[in-house]
Amino acid sequence: MKDYQTHLEKLRKDAAECALVRDLATDKAKRDMFDRLARHLEQLADEVERVMKARKTGSM
Repeated sequence: MKDYQTHLEKLRKDAAECALVRDLATDKAKRDMFDRLARHLEQLADEVERVMKARKTGSM
């Protein structure tokens, strides 16, 4: 479970960094790309979190 938590934290951190780059970007293409990356990483983090919860409750 510790591995899941480590990966979850890294995904959340990477998503936040992509969102920061998106917010600072002046080029629209770069903003769009980093927005997509941030959203995708957040979705991945959400999935890891769901798996963690499912394993804790034994429903997986």
